[in-house]
Amino acid sequence: MSEKIIALLVGAIAAGGYASVILLMAIQSACIPIPSEVIMPLAGWALAHTQLDLILLATVASLASNLGSIPAYWVGARGGRPMVERYGSYLLLSRHDLDRVDSFFARFGSIAVLIGRMLPIVRTFIAFPAGVAKMNQLRFHIYTFIGSWPWCYALAYIGMKLGAQWNTNPEFKAVFHRFHLAVEAVLLGGIIWFVVSHWKNRIRTEPA
Repeated sequence: MSEKIIALLVGAIAAGGYASVILLMAIQSACIPIPSEVIMPLAGWALAHTQLDLILLATVASLASNLGSIPAYWVGARGGRPMVERYGSYLLLSRHDLDRVDSFFARFGSIAVLIGRMLPIVRTFIAFPAGVAKMNQLRFHIYTFIGSWPWCYALAYIGMKLGAQWNTNPEFKAVFHRFHLAVEAVLLGGIIWFVVSHWKNRIRTEPA
């Protein structure tokens, strides 16, 4: 099944080119957990053949991350803490979570987004709390791009360099499949941990 998913993604990226990369990276940056750790190496394999290709691919993917962040940032900024408190039971959030977000951005400021964009999983969800914290939007997008670019470049570089071995080195194919499954397992484990740890402490919606 994993090989079929990879083949499907490679086919979509090869057929759609940069448009497919933009779509996939925008989706994963909108708090939808499609791992860039899988998207970008496959994009590097399918689309990157030179250093210029890598630079262009990383730039396009980083801009797509900015694009995908807009809805999550806007929801967080427009609704803010009152919205989260009102609908907290559906979002599995607690007031303690909101306090931690406020404290985190108060302590680290805009650099929180820059760091978050370089971290697996965190980079997918950082836009919403940045909106809740009312981070300056221009600074948010600048730091999103700066933080995303080296991440996207490194993953695409790995894909370009190692992708040639896909059909010639069975061991490499097996390693990549294990990596792909490990990313999915970590992502699924993170989601399960979040649901279990937040279920009892979620904000209760007050009756009207």
